[in-house]
Amino acid sequence: MVMVCYYNHLLTPVGGVRFSITKPSVLRAETNNPMASDLSSDRSVFRGVSSSSPIRRRDLVFVVNPRGANGRTGKEWKKLLPYLQSRLGSDCNICESLTSGPSHAIDITREAIREGADAVIAVGGDGTLHEVVNGFFWDGKPVANWNTEAVHSTALGLIPLGTGSDFARTLGWKNDPREAIDRIARGVRSRIDVGVISREGSHYFINVADIHLSAKAGFYASRYKKFGNLCYVIGALQAFIGHHNQDLRIKVNEGEWQTLSQVTALCVGNAKYFGGGMKITPNADPQSGSFEVVILQDFKWYDFILKLHKLYNGTHLSLNNVTSRNVYTIEVDEISGSGNIFIQSDGEHLGFLPRKLSILPGAIEMIC
Repeated sequence: MVMVCYYNHLLTPVGGVRFSITKPSVLRAETNNPMASDLSSDRSVFRGVSSSSPIRRRDLVFVVNPRGANGRTGKEWKKLLPYLQSRLGSDCNICESLTSGPSHAIDITREAIREGADAVIAVGGDGTLHEVVNGFFWDGKPVANWNTEAVHSTALGLIPLGTGSDFARTLGWKNDPREAIDRIARGVRSRIDVGVISREGSHYFINVADIHLSAKAGFYASRYKKFGNLCYVIGALQAFIGHHNQDLRIKVNEGEWQTLSQVTALCVGNAKYFGGGMKITPNADPQSGSFEVVILQDFKWYDFILKLHKLYNGTHLSLNNVTSRNVYTIEVDEISGSGNIFIQSDGEHLGFLPRKLSILPGAIEMIC
């Protein structure tokens, strides 16, 4: 049975029987708060799903952004439902939760984990995956199942259907949603690392965090998602207008502060790709227990034209003005005091420097 979870509305299984939540929940997304709000104990994404079977069925929550990729995610998801039911329906309680706006996926994920879901599956692009990952944490700590006797933890799953699928590229997955459903059916888990960005609170990322020009380009690219992967090119062109390389200072692994001159971009990779397929941190591995930090210095606008192919195929580390290192923590601050050095993670704008980034080894189990 597939249960469609519309908060504050009737729950409608795909089979057609309608029933309502006993205590309606109100999940309000805070657009200016990336961590969203906490959840009260009377909310349940599984209310109405029978668990009386002597053989335990897996509770799977699919978090779908129906507006992703200009509505293509929602359309493709509807086409997938029959295959999803045929592949998983006999073994699983399936809950489809449609997001209604920014940060809603965070709320849904926290609730599902607390209710003891076997897995929360992000359906969409890297932005949806990013929110679901943040939903695994609250107030700087992992979200816990309310049932303290539970023998399993909630796993993370992914069905890539959005504009970008950069994290899936790192894992070597094809952009094939049916193949993703087959992985979920097998249910094989593996622990992966998560990055945390700190400054008056914590924000989590699974892919790449980046600073200065690339982050500014990502900020502009988010305005042009209707153009698909072309949005990254448009964002980069707009970011170049008025761009100046900046001196930054960094502190690596709690060591001494170091000065970096004329930084164009600084990228902290838990995974390899960002910006729609650019292999920016080519040696990053989300199971390594460390970040790869790649620093581009003194790039001019024409350097990106001449060397763009190297950035996409991951051979840019051979360039004289590109350096790479593995770190566990890195603090980054500007020197000029301008207050306008952008930072983003997984393509989501987070504001401006300073920030501290740390690795959380094996923080989440993922269905691989």
